[in-house]
Amino acid sequence: MSVAEPTSDSAPFFSDDSEAEGSDERREVAEEPASGVSRVRALLTVLILCYINLLNYMDRFTVAGVLPDIEHYFGINDEKSGLLQTVFICSYMFLAPLFGYLGDRYNRKYIMSAGISFWSLVTLASSYTPKEHFWALLLTRGLVGVGEASYSTIAPTIIADLYVQGKRTNMLSIFYFAIPVGSGLGYIVGSQVSALAQDWHWALRVTPGLGLIAVLLLLVIVQEPKRGAIEARPEQHLHQTSWIKDLQALRRNRSFVLSTFGFTAVAFVTGSLALWAPTFLLRAAIFSGEKVPCEEGHCSSSESLIFGIITCVTGILGVASGVQVSRALRTKTPRADPLVCAAGLLLSAPFLYLAIVFAEASTIATYVFVFFGETFLSMNWAIVADILLYVVVPTRRSTAEALQIVVSHLLGDAGSPYLIGVVSDALRRSDSFLWQFRSLQLSLLLCAFVSVVGGAFFLATALFIEKDRQRAENYDPTDDEPIVVPKSGRSTRVPVSSVLI
Repeated sequence: MSVAEPTSDSAPFFSDDSEAEGSDERREVAEEPASGVSRVRALLTVLILCYINLLNYMDRFTVAGVLPDIEHYFGINDEKSGLLQTVFICSYMFLAPLFGYLGDRYNRKYIMSAGISFWSLVTLASSYTPKEHFWALLLTRGLVGVGEASYSTIAPTIIADLYVQGKRTNMLSIFYFAIPVGSGLGYIVGSQVSALAQDWHWALRVTPGLGLIAVLLLLVIVQEPKRGAIEARPEQHLHQTSWIKDLQALRRNRSFVLSTFGFTAVAFVTGSLALWAPTFLLRAAIFSGEKVPCEEGHCSSSESLIFGIITCVTGILGVASGVQVSRALRTKTPRADPLVCAAGLLLSAPFLYLAIVFAEASTIATYVFVFFGETFLSMNWAIVADILLYVVVPTRRSTAEALQIVVSHLLGDAGSPYLIGVVSDALRRSDSFLWQFRSLQLSLLLCAFVSVVGGAFFLATALFIEKDRQRAENYDPTDDEPIVVPKSGRSTRVPVSSVLI
């Protein structure tokens, strides 16, 4: 067994892959790490990136935590409510390739700092939207995606240049813990700040100040690591290729393509639930008589609070259990990662279905099913990121991250909140409390079906993961360069792959 593989199925969550790797580290204490970043600074970098990721998702789902208040304030229907998430995701999605291109070629720390500063200022501006101008809230929420695109495409690649193998998986796990925890905090902080201030606008004024603190931490503490050096493939040995060649190489990477479609299903489901679950639970409580209708300026916040707590807890359990199960299975099969992702999606589908169906009958049963459904759904986050990083060479990782963001959001959560709202409005026969609840219930059933489709994509990924990982680990930049061979008395340039020796 190589030192790159775990030596025991019972390795602790934050352990190194083997004792040999630990002894190597002790010998290198006095040496400068290959990445050019000290161990302490590397750990601080991960913690800072984790903090920013938490703010990212906290800001993203603050709106969902106060959505009933926003609907009442502007007098909008489900279709327009869904647009709030859609416009944000669309700007985020379309700008991701630009920042991916820049992140593969320029200093990533400065790109992120500029993006986060812009995001914080625009978020603060959105909190001053007047009642007569719903379009202004849509515009500012769209601009928030500009800043977040600059961060999400780049941060995982910095972690990849600081750590390898088991340590990289552990650090990515810490990083992706921030997604469910930040999402849950978005619901909690949004609903509770709104309740305290009796004004939903104040919910959007929490994250901007925290974002500017993050910028200062980035500029003062974070150091740009050398690309690929930690993998014994420094930048000078990994030549940059054109953006078109990068895209062509990624298109031929079947593990990357299939896992991206699988993750698209995750994005579709989480995007739908993120915006609509608290509102759906509130409508279920009103329909069953547990709550009075929302007729004043401030609606009940208990559903957002409970759903936020569930999201935090299930996110931690899901990410941790996904990594642990994957680590245990890696000793038995190299296809462990996509198989665990597939199992998570396939197991989440029946629980999400039951949560939606039981909403009118039993509130407790609904929350229990939501708990298990979100736990299984969260098993994918860190593993999908790890798959991308080990099947793609270092000089293409930011581009790959950006492309995965574009596809997963374009076909996933960019349209799913709006689609759920459109279907809900189309199914509603009247404005009664019965049909406000029933139409949204029927439209949300689509999430269970999409989870099954996503599981199938990850099962297909398992068929190609070994070969694609080996190809990335043994990548030779000269494979991308054409060579000259004679043809009918003249020389011509052809790809290396077309020449048989």
